[in-house]
Amino acid sequence: MKPKNTICLWFDKDALEAARFYAATFPGSKVIGVHKAPGDYPSGREGDVLLVEFTVLGIPCIGLNGGPQFKHSEAFSFQVATDSQEETDRYWNAIVSNGGEESECGWCRDRWGLSWQITPRVLTEAMAAGGAEAKRAFSAMMTMRKIDVATIEAARRG
Repeated sequence: MKPKNTICLWFDKDALEAARFYAATFPGSKVIGVHKAPGDYPSGREGDVLLVEFTVLGIPCIGLNGGPQFKHSEAFSFQVATDSQEETDRYWNAIVSNGGEESECGWCRDRWGLSWQITPRVLTEAMAAGGAEAKRAFSAMMTMRKIDVATIEAARRG
């Protein structure tokens, strides 16, 4: 059964490549369907891959090969909650080493320009705690690119 709400992500022409990368990188992710264009369209031809149905960590998505007119921005990102430094490193490194780039405060961009927040739960728990603990964790995070779990834990303790 088709989900009631699906995230549609616009790609130039490589939605299938991106979906395959996400499926190989994140558990609970898979390519579900590939649909070819039934006719020519402004940025492609009949028979080209037009839509790719996939999931990212269980979230239903559609990749639309719509052409170069629109680019991804940080206004949309996937936030991935991690349970350890090892898991944080695995996702961060997979994205960055596959043609992506580092940003700040746990953010990075994949090679297609899509933004990801690789966020250890220890950081979100510190922020939820509020007060001095949140302030210390926040201050520590502001100096980081990839989040360092041990540094956040130390900041939480003061």
